[in-house]
Parts: sequence; C-alpha cells; structure tokens
Amino acid sequence: MDITVIGSAIIDILARPVSARVFESGSEPAEDIKLSYGGDACNEAVALSRLGKHVSIVSLLGDDEPGKMVLSYLSQNGVDTSAITIRPDIPTSINLVLVESQGERSFVTNPRSSLRRLSEDMILSNLDHMAGIVSFASLFVSHDLSMPAQHRVYKAIKNQPGVTILTTDVTKPKHGETLADIAGFLPYLDVVFANDAEAAMLTGNPDPAANARSIVEAGAGCAVIKTGSRGCEICYGDLPVPIHIPAYPDAHCVDTTGAGDCFAAGFLYALSEGMSYEDCARFGCATASCSIESVGATEGIRSLETIYQRFQTLRTI
Repeated sequence: MDITVIGSAIIDILARPVSARVFESGSEPAEDIKLSYGGDACNEAVALSRLGKHVSIVSLLGDDEPGKMVLSYLSQNGVDTSAITIRPDIPTSINLVLVESQGERSFVTNPRSSLRRLSEDMILSNLDHMAGIVSFASLFVSHDLSMPAQHRVYKAIKNQPGVTILTTDVTKPKHGETLADIAGFLPYLDVVFANDAEAAMLTGNPDPAANARSIVEAGAGCAVIKTGSRGCEICYGDLPVPIHIPAYPDAHCVDTTGAGDCFAAGFLYALSEGMSYEDCARFGCATASCSIESVGATEGIRSLETIYQRFQTLRTI
C-alpha cells in the first residue's frame, strides 16, 4: 500500500437544490436526488485510488445491506477493505445531504451509527497493515475516540516501523475542544488540514493565515487551512508568513460535498510523489476543483491528466 486512510465510510443521500422553503411548503422539487457514497475516509481513499495510488482503509461498518453496499463500492474503486471492522450491533451510517443552489451543503446524521463509533481498538488492531503514509481523515468525528485515545493512536501509528508521514483532517470540534486540547499530540502529525471555520473554532481567531501559523507553533509539522473558493493558507517549519495558494479559477461549482476530502487526497497524492508543500497544496486545490463540478463527493474525480493540467495552471498564478 502507498497510503492508509482511517475514518468513516458511509452512504450519502443527496438532494439539490434544497432551501428552507421546504419546511413551509411541505414539498419542493429538486433537480437531483441520488444515492452516493461518502465519509471522510471513503472520499479520500476513493479519490486517491482513482489517482492511481494503492490505498487501504481502516473503518467501521454495520453488518447490514448499506454496509455491504459501501464495501462493494470501495472494492470496485480499488480500495483494500481488509482492515474494516464489521459490527452487527452498529448500523452503517446513512447521511442526508441537503445542497443549496450555490453548492453549499448541510448534513443530517445519526450519532448512534458507524460514523461516530470508530474506536481506538479498531485502529490499533490494524497497526501492522499501515502504509508509509497514514491519513487520519476524521478528527473529532467519532464519539468513541477521546483526546487521550487519539493521543495514544497517533503515537502508536507514528512509532510503527515503516510509517514516515502521519496526517489528520480536522472536523468541527464536537465538545468545544481548543488548540490547547490537541497540542499534546500535534508533534506526531506531519500535516494538519482544517477549513477556516474549523480552525477558528480551535483557536478563537477568524484569520486563516494566523491559524495556520498557530497550529505549527503548537507542534504540527505543517498546517493547511482550506478556505473554499479562495484556496488555502499553508505554513510549515520556521516559515515566518504563511503562503496563500489560490483556488483553481475556472471551476463551475455544483456541489461542494467532499471537496475538502478531495483536497486532502490531492495533497497526499502530491506528497507521495515528492512534491513540495506548496505544490501539494496546488495539487489539492486542482483536485478539489474537479470534485465540486459534479454532484457527490468523488464523482468529479475522473482524470489524473485533468488535475495535472489545472495544477500547472495554478503554478503560473
């Protein structure tokens, strides 16, 4: 394996466009209503596999029909599923994804489903299957992974022979966690991804560039703050001023579901190819730009050639 991704794999039911009017009218037409697949780890793993990488996933599914569908989808997309835990007492997550006319989305989730139940034991029991690059795709998603548990998980993974790079993608803190709460395990993390809202919740500061610097100063090797249509801010090492990387300018946004996960996948692909952090961020932006042009998290990830073309465009900006 080139890359191991840890986190959620679920089913998404997407509808677009959807507005608050539906709660007044009781019924609204939508251009698209479709079953898709999602979850941070699933999206990253499938995108990386479509880009040509050998990918394994550590995740949790229920012993039910939705779980079988997710397993089949991952296998069809070339993802190694041997490290997925199957639990008959936990239902596979099915999320409702409501997409507004401008592509922004909102989620309806089940906190008792597989999305929130990945545990320390499920991850550590698969240490021997970790690749050289490991991506923990769902920080703060699982209720069964406390801060001390995550500290133990990151330490164990980074100390595993053969693991050279460990990254994590932040989600919104569920219990008011701050940067101080995660500082203990940041030194194990080579790259931390967060969007601007998630980073602001951690630091209390709305400035994405300042937050990238703060996360690095707290111990991470590199911090990447995703800012949607503006691109991202990246900081690493002793870099005094974070670097702004613009988004691909000519993308037509249909649905932003999974865009952040596809950004992370593009970044990790470039990292595995030996690119600089700046070019990794450009490749991430190029990958995300393809994701947002189709309904569903990874449906737009079809051509490595197209992503390279957009990446080359970003290198000239």
